[in-house]
Amino acid sequence: MTEQAENTKRIAKNTLMLYVRMLFGMVVSLYTSRMVLQALGVEDYGIYNVVGGVVAMFSMISSSLSSSVSRFLTFELGKGNLEGLKRVFSTSLSIHVALVLVIVLLSETLGLWFLNTHMTIPENRLYAANWVFQASVLTFVINLLSVPFSASIVSHERMSAFAYIGILDIILRLLIVLFIAYSGWNFDRLIIYSLLLVGVVCIMQAIYWNYCTRNFEECKFGLSFDVNYWKEMSSFAGWNFIGCTAGLLKDQGVNILLNLFIGPIINAARGIANTVNNVLASFSGNFMTALNPQITKSYAAGNYDYMYSLVERGSRFSYYILLLFALPMLFETEFVLTLWLKHYPEHTVNFVRLILIVTMCDILSNTLINLQVATGKIRNYQLTVGGMLLMNFPLSYICLRIGFQPESTMIVALAVAVACLFLRLLFLHKMVGLSMRRYLHKVCGNVLCVTLVAAVLPGLLYLQMADGVMRFLLMCVLTVLCSATAIYFIGCSRNERDFIKSRIVLVRQKFSL
Repeated sequence: MTEQAENTKRIAKNTLMLYVRMLFGMVVSLYTSRMVLQALGVEDYGIYNVVGGVVAMFSMISSSLSSSVSRFLTFELGKGNLEGLKRVFSTSLSIHVALVLVIVLLSETLGLWFLNTHMTIPENRLYAANWVFQASVLTFVINLLSVPFSASIVSHERMSAFAYIGILDIILRLLIVLFIAYSGWNFDRLIIYSLLLVGVVCIMQAIYWNYCTRNFEECKFGLSFDVNYWKEMSSFAGWNFIGCTAGLLKDQGVNILLNLFIGPIINAARGIANTVNNVLASFSGNFMTALNPQITKSYAAGNYDYMYSLVERGSRFSYYILLLFALPMLFETEFVLTLWLKHYPEHTVNFVRLILIVTMCDILSNTLINLQVATGKIRNYQLTVGGMLLMNFPLSYICLRIGFQPESTMIVALAVAVACLFLRLLFLHKMVGLSMRRYLHKVCGNVLCVTLVAAVLPGLLYLQMADGVMRFLLMCVLTVLCSATAIYFIGCSRNERDFIKSRIVLVRQKFSL
Protein backbone atom coordinates (compact mmCIF):
# COMPACT_ATOMS: atom_id res chain seq x y z
CA MET A 1 0.00 0.00 0.00
CA THR A 2 2.91 2.34 0.79
CA GLU A 3 4.41 1.77 -2.66
CA GLN A 4 1.03 2.39 -4.35
CA ALA A 5 0.56 5.58 -2.34
CA GLU A 6 4.01 6.73 -3.42
CA ASN A 7 3.17 5.94 -7.05
CA THR A 8 -0.09 7.89 -6.77
CA LYS A 9 1.81 10.82 -5.29
CA ARG A 10 4.32 10.67 -8.15
CA ILE A 11 1.54 10.63 -10.74
CA ALA A 12 -0.08 13.67 -9.11
CA LYS A 13 3.23 15.56 -8.93
CA ASN A 14 4.12 14.76 -12.54
CA THR A 15 0.63 15.73 -13.71
CA LEU A 16 0.94 19.07 -11.89
CA MET A 17 4.27 19.82 -13.59
CA LEU A 18 2.83 18.99 -16.99
CA TYR A 19 -0.17 21.23 -16.31
CA VAL A 20 2.09 24.18 -15.59
CA ARG A 21 3.62 23.69 -19.02
CA MET A 22 0.26 23.07 -20.64
CA LEU A 23 -1.51 26.13 -19.23
CA PHE A 24 1.30 28.39 -20.37
CA GLY A 25 1.33 26.69 -23.77
CA MET A 26 -2.43 26.91 -24.13
CA VAL A 27 -2.50 30.69 -23.72
CA VAL A 28 0.41 31.16 -26.12
CA SER A 29 -0.98 28.64 -28.64
CA LEU A 30 -4.36 30.35 -28.87
CA TYR A 31 -2.65 33.69 -29.43
CA THR A 32 -0.05 32.44 -31.91
CA SER A 33 -2.57 30.42 -33.96
CA ARG A 34 -4.55 33.58 -34.57
CA MET A 35 -1.43 35.58 -35.42
CA VAL A 36 -0.09 32.89 -37.79
CA LEU A 37 -3.44 32.69 -39.60
CA GLN A 38 -3.51 36.46 -40.03
CA ALA A 39 0.18 36.76 -40.96
CA LEU A 40 0.19 33.93 -43.51
CA GLY A 41 -3.38 34.23 -44.78
CA VAL A 42 -5.93 31.43 -45.08
CA GLU A 43 -4.41 29.95 -48.25
CA ASP A 44 -0.80 29.80 -46.99
CA TYR A 45 -2.01 28.53 -43.61
CA GLY A 46 -3.78 25.68 -45.39
CA ILE A 47 -0.69 24.97 -47.50
CA TYR A 48 1.49 24.80 -44.39
CA ASN A 49 -0.87 22.28 -42.77
CA VAL A 50 -1.26 19.99 -45.74
CA VAL A 51 2.39 20.03 -46.91
CA GLY A 52 3.52 19.17 -43.40
CA GLY A 53 1.05 16.31 -43.64
CA VAL A 54 2.88 14.86 -46.64
CA VAL A 55 6.04 14.54 -44.55
CA ALA A 56 4.02 13.15 -41.64
CA MET A 57 2.93 10.32 -43.92
CA PHE A 58 6.52 9.07 -43.75
CA SER A 59 6.58 9.29 -39.96
CA MET A 60 4.44 6.15 -39.57
CA ILE A 61 7.67 4.13 -39.37
CA SER A 62 9.14 6.35 -36.67
CA SER A 63 5.88 6.42 -34.71
CA SER A 64 5.84 2.66 -34.47
CA LEU A 65 9.47 2.65 -33.31
CA SER A 66 8.79 5.41 -30.78
CA SER A 67 6.12 3.27 -29.08
CA SER A 68 8.53 0.34 -29.15
CA VAL A 69 11.36 2.29 -27.50
CA SER A 70 9.10 3.75 -24.79
CA ARG A 71 7.60 0.38 -24.00
CA PHE A 72 10.92 -1.48 -23.72
CA LEU A 73 12.64 1.26 -21.69
CA THR A 74 9.72 1.49 -19.24
CA PHE A 75 9.47 -2.30 -19.02
CA GLU A 76 13.17 -2.66 -18.13
CA LEU A 77 12.79 0.10 -15.52
CA GLY A 78 9.82 -1.77 -14.05
CA LYS A 79 12.02 -4.88 -13.71
CA GLY A 80 14.98 -2.84 -12.38
CA ASN A 81 17.28 -4.14 -15.13
CA LEU A 82 19.95 -1.47 -15.73
CA GLU A 83 21.99 -3.53 -18.20
CA GLY A 84 18.91 -4.29 -20.25
CA LEU A 85 18.05 -0.58 -20.16
CA LYS A 86 21.45 0.32 -21.62
CA ARG A 87 21.16 -2.25 -24.40
CA VAL A 88 17.63 -1.13 -25.31
CA PHE A 89 18.68 2.52 -25.56
CA SER A 90 21.85 1.97 -27.59
CA THR A 91 20.13 -0.46 -29.95
CA SER A 92 17.20 1.92 -30.50
CA LEU A 93 19.58 4.81 -31.20
CA SER A 94 21.37 2.75 -33.86
CA ILE A 95 18.05 1.83 -35.47
CA HIS A 96 16.95 5.46 -35.61
CA VAL A 97 20.18 6.59 -37.26
CA ALA A 98 19.67 4.00 -40.00
CA LEU A 99 16.00 4.92 -40.30
CA VAL A 100 16.84 8.58 -40.92
CA LEU A 101 18.60 7.62 -44.15
CA VAL A 102 15.57 5.65 -45.34
CA ILE A 103 13.11 8.43 -44.52
CA VAL A 104 15.19 11.11 -46.25
CA LEU A 105 15.41 8.93 -49.37
CA LEU A 106 11.63 8.36 -49.45
CA SER A 107 10.84 12.01 -48.74
CA GLU A 108 13.15 13.37 -51.43
CA THR A 109 11.77 11.01 -54.07
CA LEU A 110 8.16 9.92 -53.48
CA GLY A 111 7.34 12.91 -51.27
CA LEU A 112 8.58 15.54 -53.72
CA TRP A 113 6.91 13.77 -56.63
CA PHE A 114 3.54 13.71 -54.86
CA LEU A 115 3.83 17.32 -53.74
CA ASN A 116 4.62 18.69 -57.18
CA THR A 117 2.29 16.52 -59.28
CA HIS A 118 -0.79 15.66 -57.20
CA MET A 119 -1.32 18.29 -54.50
CA THR A 120 -3.87 21.08 -55.05
CA ILE A 121 -1.59 24.10 -54.57
CA PRO A 122 -1.76 27.41 -56.50
CA GLU A 123 1.08 27.57 -59.04
CA ASN A 124 2.42 30.83 -57.64
CA ARG A 125 2.83 29.21 -54.19
CA LEU A 126 4.40 25.93 -55.32
CA TYR A 127 7.93 27.30 -54.80
CA ALA A 128 7.10 28.23 -51.20
CA ALA A 129 5.42 24.87 -50.67
CA ASN A 130 8.66 23.11 -51.65
CA TRP A 131 10.56 25.15 -49.06
CA VAL A 132 7.99 24.16 -46.43
CA PHE A 133 8.40 20.55 -47.48
CA GLN A 134 12.19 20.60 -47.06
CA ALA A 135 11.89 22.35 -43.70
CA SER A 136 9.35 19.72 -42.59
CA VAL A 137 11.69 16.90 -43.64
CA LEU A 138 14.57 18.41 -41.67
CA THR A 139 12.36 18.93 -38.61
CA PHE A 140 11.17 15.35 -38.84
CA VAL A 141 14.74 13.98 -39.07
CA ILE A 142 15.87 15.91 -35.98
CA ASN A 143 12.81 14.80 -34.02
CA LEU A 144 13.35 11.21 -35.13
CA LEU A 145 16.91 11.14 -33.78
CA SER A 146 15.66 12.50 -30.44
CA VAL A 147 13.04 9.77 -29.91
CA PRO A 148 15.23 7.52 -27.68
CA PHE A 149 16.11 10.55 -25.51
CA SER A 150 12.57 11.83 -25.05
CA ALA A 151 11.40 8.27 -24.38
CA SER A 152 13.99 8.04 -21.60
CA ILE A 153 12.65 11.18 -19.92
CA VAL A 154 9.09 9.81 -19.95
CA SER A 155 10.17 6.36 -18.80
CA HIS A 156 12.08 7.84 -15.86
CA GLU A 157 9.04 10.05 -15.14
CA ARG A 158 11.12 13.26 -15.10
CA MET A 159 8.15 15.42 -15.98
CA SER A 160 9.64 18.55 -14.41
CA ALA A 161 12.34 18.54 -17.09
CA PHE A 162 9.65 18.03 -19.71
CA ALA A 163 7.77 21.02 -18.34
CA TYR A 164 10.68 23.46 -18.14
CA ILE A 165 12.11 22.56 -21.55
CA GLY A 166 8.61 22.69 -23.03
CA ILE A 167 8.06 26.21 -21.70
CA LEU A 168 11.28 27.35 -23.38
CA ASP A 169 10.06 25.76 -26.63
CA ILE A 170 6.78 27.69 -26.36
CA ILE A 171 8.59 30.99 -25.74
CA LEU A 172 10.84 30.54 -28.78
CA ARG A 173 7.84 29.73 -31.00
CA LEU A 174 6.05 32.81 -29.69
CA LEU A 175 9.03 34.98 -30.64
CA ILE A 176 8.95 33.54 -34.16
CA VAL A 177 5.26 34.34 -34.56
CA LEU A 178 5.77 37.90 -33.30
CA PHE A 179 8.62 38.35 -35.78
CA ILE A 180 6.55 37.01 -38.68
CA ALA A 181 3.50 39.09 -37.75
CA TYR A 182 5.15 42.44 -37.02
CA SER A 183 8.39 42.52 -38.99
CA GLY A 184 8.51 45.34 -41.52
CA TRP A 185 10.94 43.48 -43.77
CA ASN A 186 9.81 42.25 -47.18
CA PHE A 187 10.09 38.44 -47.30
CA ASP A 188 7.99 35.36 -48.01
CA ARG A 189 6.43 34.80 -44.61
CA LEU A 190 5.53 31.15 -45.24
CA ILE A 191 9.12 30.21 -46.13
CA ILE A 192 10.76 32.13 -43.29
CA TYR A 193 8.22 30.83 -40.77
CA SER A 194 8.98 27.20 -41.66
CA LEU A 195 12.76 27.76 -41.57
CA LEU A 196 12.69 29.50 -38.20
CA LEU A 197 10.72 26.59 -36.76
CA VAL A 198 13.55 24.29 -37.87
CA GLY A 199 15.92 26.42 -35.82
CA VAL A 200 13.74 26.05 -32.74
CA VAL A 201 13.63 22.27 -33.17
CA CYS A 202 17.45 22.14 -33.37
CA ILE A 203 17.81 24.14 -30.15
CA MET A 204 15.24 22.08 -28.25
CA GLN A 205 16.62 18.71 -29.26
CA ALA A 206 20.14 19.79 -28.31
CA ILE A 207 18.79 20.59 -24.83
CA TYR A 208 17.04 17.21 -24.58
CA TRP A 209 20.17 15.34 -25.64
CA ASN A 210 22.32 17.25 -23.15
CA TYR A 211 19.87 16.65 -20.28
CA CYS A 212 19.61 12.91 -20.94
CA THR A 213 23.35 12.28 -21.28
CA ARG A 214 23.93 14.12 -17.99
CA ASN A 215 21.18 12.44 -15.96
CA PHE A 216 20.57 8.93 -17.33
CA GLU A 217 23.24 6.28 -17.33
CA GLU A 218 21.90 4.45 -20.38
CA CYS A 219 22.01 7.61 -22.53
CA LYS A 220 25.78 7.90 -22.12
CA PHE A 221 26.29 4.86 -24.33
CA GLY A 222 27.22 5.35 -27.95
CA LEU A 223 25.96 3.44 -30.96
CA SER A 224 25.87 -0.31 -30.41
CA PHE A 225 23.66 -3.16 -31.53
CA ASP A 226 22.08 -6.01 -29.57
CA VAL A 227 20.63 -8.59 -31.95
CA ASN A 228 18.13 -10.02 -29.47
CA TYR A 229 16.71 -6.64 -28.51
CA TRP A 230 16.69 -5.64 -32.17
CA LYS A 231 14.55 -8.67 -33.01
CA GLU A 232 12.11 -7.97 -30.17
CA MET A 233 11.86 -4.26 -30.89
CA SER A 234 11.59 -4.76 -34.65
CA SER A 235 8.84 -7.34 -34.22
CA PHE A 236 6.97 -5.05 -31.85
CA ALA A 237 7.48 -2.01 -34.10
CA GLY A 238 6.56 -3.98 -37.20
CA TRP A 239 3.15 -4.94 -35.89
CA ASN A 240 2.68 -1.52 -34.31
CA PHE A 241 3.37 -0.08 -37.77
CA ILE A 242 -0.19 -1.05 -38.75
CA GLY A 243 -1.73 1.07 -36.00
CA CYS A 244 0.59 4.01 -36.68
CA THR A 245 -0.22 3.88 -40.38
CA ALA A 246 -3.93 3.82 -39.57
CA GLY A 247 -3.58 6.82 -37.26
CA LEU A 248 -1.72 8.82 -39.90
CA LEU A 249 -4.21 7.97 -42.63
CA LYS A 250 -7.01 9.02 -40.29
CA ASP A 251 -5.45 12.44 -39.73
CA GLN A 252 -2.96 13.43 -42.42
CA GLY A 253 -4.31 11.04 -45.04
CA VAL A 254 -7.84 12.40 -44.75
CA ASN A 255 -6.38 15.93 -44.70
CA ILE A 256 -4.76 15.23 -48.07
CA LEU A 257 -8.03 13.75 -49.38
CA LEU A 258 -9.80 16.99 -48.42
CA ASN A 259 -7.12 18.92 -50.29
CA LEU A 260 -7.51 16.80 -53.41
CA PHE A 261 -11.32 17.00 -53.44
CA ILE A 262 -11.85 20.56 -52.18
CA GLY A 263 -8.62 22.58 -51.82
CA PRO A 264 -6.34 24.29 -49.28
CA ILE A 265 -9.13 26.40 -47.74
CA ILE A 266 -10.74 23.33 -46.18
CA ASN A 267 -7.29 22.33 -44.85
CA ALA A 268 -7.16 25.68 -43.05
CA ALA A 269 -10.56 24.96 -41.46
CA ARG A 270 -9.41 21.52 -40.35
CA GLY A 271 -6.10 22.96 -39.13
CA ILE A 272 -7.94 25.45 -36.91
CA ALA A 273 -10.16 22.65 -35.56
CA ASN A 274 -7.06 20.56 -34.80
CA THR A 275 -5.50 23.49 -32.93
CA VAL A 276 -8.57 23.86 -30.71
CA ASN A 277 -8.72 20.10 -30.18
CA ASN A 278 -5.02 19.85 -29.30
CA VAL A 279 -5.31 22.65 -26.75
CA LEU A 280 -8.33 21.10 -25.00
CA ALA A 281 -7.07 17.51 -25.28
CA SER A 282 -3.77 18.54 -23.66
CA PHE A 283 -5.62 18.96 -20.35
CA SER A 284 -6.24 15.21 -20.18
CA GLY A 285 -3.18 14.29 -22.27
CA ASN A 286 -0.82 15.54 -19.57
CA PHE A 287 -2.57 13.35 -17.03
CA MET A 288 -2.12 10.34 -19.32
CA THR A 289 1.57 11.12 -19.90
CA ALA A 290 2.12 10.96 -16.14
CA LEU A 291 -0.04 7.82 -15.71
CA ASN A 292 1.09 5.59 -18.59
CA PRO A 293 4.55 4.65 -17.24
CA GLN A 294 2.92 3.39 -14.05
CA ILE A 295 0.62 1.09 -16.05
CA THR A 296 3.60 -0.45 -17.86
CA LYS A 297 5.66 -0.79 -14.67
CA SER A 298 2.78 -2.39 -12.73
CA TYR A 299 2.34 -4.92 -15.55
CA ALA A 300 6.07 -5.68 -15.59
CA ALA A 301 6.00 -6.19 -11.81
CA GLY A 302 2.93 -8.46 -12.04
CA ASN A 303 0.77 -6.15 -9.91
CA TYR A 304 -2.44 -6.72 -11.89
CA ASP A 305 -4.99 -5.40 -9.38
CA TYR A 306 -3.25 -2.04 -9.21
CA MET A 307 -2.91 -2.09 -13.00
CA TYR A 308 -6.66 -2.63 -13.48
CA SER A 309 -7.48 0.26 -11.14
CA LEU A 310 -5.06 2.55 -13.02
CA VAL A 311 -6.66 1.65 -16.35
CA GLU A 312 -10.23 2.27 -15.17
CA ARG A 313 -9.55 5.42 -13.19
CA GLY A 314 -7.21 6.76 -15.85
CA SER A 315 -9.90 6.44 -18.51
CA ARG A 316 -12.59 8.06 -16.37
CA PHE A 317 -10.59 10.97 -15.04
CA SER A 318 -8.92 11.78 -18.35
CA TYR A 319 -12.43 11.99 -19.83
CA TYR A 320 -13.68 14.16 -16.95
CA ILE A 321 -10.79 16.58 -17.36
CA LEU A 322 -11.55 16.93 -21.07
CA LEU A 323 -15.28 17.29 -20.41
CA LEU A 324 -14.76 20.30 -18.12
CA PHE A 325 -13.17 22.25 -20.98
CA ALA A 326 -14.82 20.71 -24.03
CA LEU A 327 -18.45 21.17 -22.96
CA PRO A 328 -18.48 25.01 -23.04
CA MET A 329 -16.59 24.89 -26.34
CA LEU A 330 -19.18 22.55 -27.88
CA PHE A 331 -21.98 24.99 -27.04
CA GLU A 332 -20.18 28.26 -27.78
CA THR A 333 -18.04 27.30 -30.78
CA GLU A 334 -19.10 30.20 -33.02
CA PHE A 335 -18.59 32.81 -30.30
CA VAL A 336 -15.13 31.50 -29.35
CA LEU A 337 -13.93 31.31 -32.96
CA THR A 338 -15.19 34.82 -33.69
CA LEU A 339 -13.59 36.18 -30.51
CA TRP A 340 -10.35 34.34 -31.23
CA LEU A 341 -9.96 34.71 -35.02
CA LYS A 342 -12.63 37.26 -36.02
CA HIS A 343 -12.87 35.57 -39.45
CA TYR A 344 -12.51 31.87 -40.15
CA PRO A 345 -13.10 29.51 -43.13
CA GLU A 346 -16.41 27.80 -43.83
CA HIS A 347 -16.95 24.42 -42.10
CA THR A 348 -14.65 25.37 -39.19
CA VAL A 349 -17.45 25.35 -36.59
CA ASN A 350 -18.64 21.87 -37.56
CA PHE A 351 -15.10 20.53 -37.71
CA VAL A 352 -14.34 21.83 -34.20
CA ARG A 353 -17.44 20.26 -32.68
CA LEU A 354 -17.05 16.92 -34.43
CA ILE A 355 -13.34 16.56 -33.74
CA LEU A 356 -13.95 17.21 -30.03
CA ILE A 357 -16.63 14.50 -29.92
CA VAL A 358 -14.28 12.05 -31.65
CA THR A 359 -11.53 12.90 -29.14
CA MET A 360 -13.89 12.38 -26.21
CA CYS A 361 -14.60 8.90 -27.54
CA ASP A 362 -10.96 8.13 -28.33
CA ILE A 363 -9.78 9.20 -24.86
CA LEU A 364 -11.59 6.24 -23.32
CA SER A 365 -9.18 3.97 -25.20
CA ASN A 366 -5.93 5.63 -24.13
CA THR A 367 -5.23 3.50 -21.06
CA LEU A 368 -6.38 0.39 -22.95
CA ILE A 369 -3.85 1.12 -25.70
CA ASN A 370 -1.08 1.58 -23.16
CA LEU A 371 -1.96 -1.67 -21.40
CA GLN A 372 -1.95 -3.53 -24.70
CA VAL A 373 1.46 -2.05 -25.55
CA ALA A 374 2.76 -3.03 -22.10
CA THR A 375 2.05 -6.71 -22.80
CA GLY A 376 4.26 -6.63 -25.90
CA LYS A 377 1.82 -9.03 -27.62
CA ILE A 378 0.34 -6.87 -30.32
CA ARG A 379 0.30 -8.92 -33.54
CA ASN A 380 -3.33 -10.05 -33.49
CA TYR A 381 -4.39 -6.81 -31.82
CA GLN A 382 -2.89 -4.65 -34.55
CA LEU A 383 -4.20 -6.87 -37.33
CA THR A 384 -7.74 -6.46 -35.98
CA VAL A 385 -7.87 -3.01 -34.37
CA GLY A 386 -5.34 -1.50 -36.78
CA GLY A 387 -7.30 -2.96 -39.67
CA MET A 388 -10.46 -1.31 -38.37
CA LEU A 389 -8.65 2.03 -37.99
CA LEU A 390 -7.45 1.78 -41.57
CA MET A 391 -11.08 1.95 -42.67
CA ASN A 392 -11.06 5.70 -41.92
CA PHE A 393 -9.25 6.42 -45.16
CA PRO A 394 -11.27 4.39 -47.72
CA LEU A 395 -14.62 5.25 -46.09
CA SER A 396 -13.73 8.96 -46.09
CA TYR A 397 -12.70 8.68 -49.73
CA ILE A 398 -16.04 7.07 -50.62
CA CYS A 399 -17.98 9.80 -48.77
CA LEU A 400 -16.12 12.59 -50.55
CA ARG A 401 -16.26 10.78 -53.88
CA ILE A 402 -20.07 10.51 -53.86
CA GLY A 403 -20.42 14.18 -52.92
CA PHE A 404 -20.97 14.21 -49.15
CA GLN A 405 -19.95 17.28 -47.15
CA PRO A 406 -16.37 17.34 -45.72
CA GLU A 407 -17.82 16.87 -42.23
CA SER A 408 -18.69 13.30 -43.26
CA THR A 409 -15.03 12.37 -42.73
CA MET A 410 -15.43 13.14 -39.01
CA ILE A 411 -18.62 11.05 -38.79
CA VAL A 412 -16.63 8.15 -40.22
CA ALA A 413 -13.89 8.74 -37.63
CA LEU A 414 -16.44 8.66 -34.79
CA ALA A 415 -18.00 5.38 -35.94
CA VAL A 416 -14.58 3.75 -36.31
CA ALA A 417 -13.49 5.02 -32.85
CA VAL A 418 -16.50 3.36 -31.18
CA ALA A 419 -15.86 0.07 -33.01
CA CYS A 420 -12.18 0.11 -32.01
CA LEU A 421 -13.03 0.68 -28.33
CA PHE A 422 -15.07 -2.53 -28.25
CA LEU A 423 -12.35 -4.48 -30.09
CA ARG A 424 -9.69 -3.32 -27.61
CA LEU A 425 -11.83 -4.47 -24.69
CA LEU A 426 -12.30 -7.90 -26.28
CA PHE A 427 -8.55 -8.38 -26.76
CA LEU A 428 -7.58 -7.22 -23.26
CA HIS A 429 -10.25 -9.44 -21.71
CA LYS A 430 -8.63 -12.46 -23.38
CA MET A 431 -5.01 -11.40 -22.78
CA VAL A 432 -4.87 -9.95 -19.25
CA GLY A 433 -8.31 -10.74 -17.82
CA LEU A 434 -9.66 -7.18 -17.97
CA SER A 435 -13.41 -7.38 -17.33
CA MET A 436 -15.25 -6.06 -20.38
CA ARG A 437 -18.58 -5.84 -18.56
CA ARG A 438 -17.01 -3.96 -15.64
CA TYR A 439 -15.26 -1.50 -17.97
CA LEU A 440 -18.42 -0.80 -19.96
CA HIS A 441 -20.36 -0.25 -16.73
CA LYS A 442 -17.78 1.53 -14.55
CA VAL A 443 -16.17 3.62 -17.30
CA CYS A 444 -18.30 3.96 -20.45
CA GLY A 445 -21.68 3.97 -18.72
CA ASN A 446 -20.32 6.22 -16.01
CA VAL A 447 -18.96 8.92 -18.33
CA LEU A 448 -22.09 8.79 -20.50
CA CYS A 449 -24.33 9.48 -17.49
CA VAL A 450 -22.03 12.28 -16.30
CA THR A 451 -22.05 13.89 -19.75
CA LEU A 452 -25.84 13.77 -20.16
CA VAL A 453 -26.50 15.19 -16.69
CA ALA A 454 -23.85 17.90 -17.12
CA ALA A 455 -25.29 19.00 -20.50
CA VAL A 456 -28.97 19.41 -19.50
CA LEU A 457 -28.94 22.91 -17.95
CA PRO A 458 -26.35 24.34 -20.39
CA GLY A 459 -28.46 22.98 -23.25
CA LEU A 460 -31.54 24.79 -21.98
CA LEU A 461 -29.55 28.01 -21.60
CA TYR A 462 -28.23 27.64 -25.16
CA LEU A 463 -31.76 27.28 -26.54
CA GLN A 464 -33.40 30.03 -24.50
CA MET A 465 -30.80 32.82 -24.53
CA ALA A 466 -29.55 34.86 -27.49
CA ASP A 467 -25.94 34.59 -28.61
CA GLY A 468 -23.54 37.10 -27.05
CA VAL A 469 -20.99 37.86 -24.36
CA MET A 470 -23.47 37.38 -21.49
CA ARG A 471 -24.54 33.93 -22.68
CA PHE A 472 -20.92 32.93 -23.19
CA LEU A 473 -19.94 33.93 -19.64
CA LEU A 474 -23.00 32.26 -18.12
CA MET A 475 -22.36 29.15 -20.24
CA CYS A 476 -18.75 28.87 -19.04
CA VAL A 477 -19.79 29.12 -15.38
CA LEU A 478 -22.79 26.81 -15.75
CA THR A 479 -20.99 24.08 -17.71
CA VAL A 480 -18.13 23.95 -15.19
CA LEU A 481 -20.53 23.84 -12.22
CA CYS A 482 -22.76 21.20 -13.82
CA SER A 483 -19.80 19.10 -14.97
CA ALA A 484 -18.02 19.27 -11.61
CA THR A 485 -21.23 18.39 -9.74
CA ALA A 486 -22.02 15.45 -12.03
CA ILE A 487 -18.44 14.19 -11.83
CA TYR A 488 -18.38 14.38 -8.03
CA PHE A 489 -21.75 12.78 -7.30
CA ILE A 490 -22.10 10.39 -10.28
CA GLY A 491 -18.60 9.91 -11.67
CA CYS A 492 -16.64 9.33 -8.46
CA SER A 493 -16.76 6.38 -6.11
CA ARG A 494 -17.12 6.87 -2.35
CA ASN A 495 -13.36 6.46 -1.83
CA GLU A 496 -12.64 8.98 -4.56
CA ARG A 497 -15.05 11.49 -3.01
CA ASP A 498 -13.38 10.99 0.38
CA PHE A 499 -10.00 11.62 -1.24
CA ILE A 500 -11.25 14.83 -2.87
CA LYS A 501 -12.68 16.02 0.46
CA SER A 502 -9.36 15.36 2.21
CA ARG A 503 -7.48 17.34 -0.46
CA ILE A 504 -9.90 20.26 -0.08
CA VAL A 505 -9.48 20.22 3.70
CA LEU A 506 -5.70 20.16 3.30
CA VAL A 507 -5.77 23.14 0.93
CA ARG A 508 -8.01 25.09 3.33
CA GLN A 509 -5.67 24.38 6.22
CA LYS A 510 -2.69 25.67 4.23
CA PHE A 511 -4.49 28.88 3.29
CA SER A 512 -5.78 29.40 6.83
CA LEU A 513 -2.20 29.41 8.08
